[in-house]
Amino acid sequence: MLYLSFHLALKEFGFMKLIKNNWTTLFLTNFLSVFNDNFLKHCIIFVSIGWILPKWLTQSQLISCVAAALIVPYLFLSPLAGRLSATHSKLRVFRFFKLLEIPVLALGAVAFVFHWVWLAVFVVLIMGILSCLYSPSKYGLIRDIGGPEGVSFGSGVFEAMAFLGILFGTVAASYLSDHYNIYIQVCLFIGLAVLGYLSCRQIKAVELPEEESSGTINPLRFLLDSYRFASKHKYVNSAVLGASVFWLIGGMIQMNMIIHCVKTLGTSNTVAGVVMSFAAIGIALGTSFAGIWSRKTVRPEMIPVGLLGMIVCLIAILFFNPSIVMCAILIFCLAFMGGVFEVPCLALVQHADLGRKLGDVIAYLNFVTFIFVLLGTVLFSATAYLTKDNSLAVFGVILVVCALMLFYYAVRYPEFFTGNKNKQKASGL
Repeated sequence: MLYLSFHLALKEFGFMKLIKNNWTTLFLTNFLSVFNDNFLKHCIIFVSIGWILPKWLTQSQLISCVAAALIVPYLFLSPLAGRLSATHSKLRVFRFFKLLEIPVLALGAVAFVFHWVWLAVFVVLIMGILSCLYSPSKYGLIRDIGGPEGVSFGSGVFEAMAFLGILFGTVAASYLSDHYNIYIQVCLFIGLAVLGYLSCRQIKAVELPEEESSGTINPLRFLLDSYRFASKHKYVNSAVLGASVFWLIGGMIQMNMIIHCVKTLGTSNTVAGVVMSFAAIGIALGTSFAGIWSRKTVRPEMIPVGLLGMIVCLIAILFFNPSIVMCAILIFCLAFMGGVFEVPCLALVQHADLGRKLGDVIAYLNFVTFIFVLLGTVLFSATAYLTKDNSLAVFGVILVVCALMLFYYAVRYPEFFTGNKNKQKASGL
């Protein structure tokens, strides 16, 4: 499915035009950025558990701390990051923060050399701050490089590179933990940071003029103002809720699979990383399938289909506690149906009649998403703590979340369950 999407895109735009429009360096830089974040995060999770840690700091609590360190900056700095992208050159903002990643990851290497877990977590927090501050500028370059006609192609491949970065970063960290070599790890930390900055330096874009944002950089006021505006447009807040819950579920599954594979199924870290990669592949294929199937039409009926598919997979995991092979297959199917659930939620936002406020609503979507990702981290941490790292209990919590979302849409939007006859109504928001 991903191959078909990429092939059709290349056929439409042409390989030489791809190079000419400077997509390649942007895609490569995005891949390296996401890879670095996930490689650092999972190196801490897989490697530092063997260090001398406080007795209360279990692996599940460490996972929660690391995940929260990457998420928290987005809750406070997202409005500021949007302001930076509007008032400064996006390329300069992107390059400046990519340059800062080099000394930050060098500090991360020091943490691993001396087994200082809190320094390692602090480095993750700094990486989260840097990623947050350049994220709007990075995404804004898609339009500057490809123009209006290249936004769909650029956004699609850009997101695919992000999923690949998550996939390879997770697998590389899990494999390295089973074949540990501190010299290789230090070289990867610093070498990939340098490569990411050099790649960023090669990006060339004619930046389109931006209207200076008049919005607030106060996170709470930004959230309230955006909610009120979105409430005036049917489906928008509910679509934002659905997309945010998708990432809450995805984050909980990613954290829980480490505990489930290693402690419940007794696998190695490498095998756990491979199973986690099945989730990334499943999401990528699920979103690709949903996008190809929907084409230019909003299909809200895919929301309950995706939720029902996730519920079935979770019930199978809970009641049968399958072996590693079947578990990997079910995780893939769970992630695939999650992708099917997410796409119509995003499409409902994109097709709403928001005019010039679309960018602000997308920023609002990102903000709410990270609130829910943090909530998912809290849910995972609390459940793991109360059940003594019972991974099946965490899957039970995820099942309850999916069931509540299905009930919410069934009560509030029964038209989502009636199929094709409501497609045109949804498309003309």
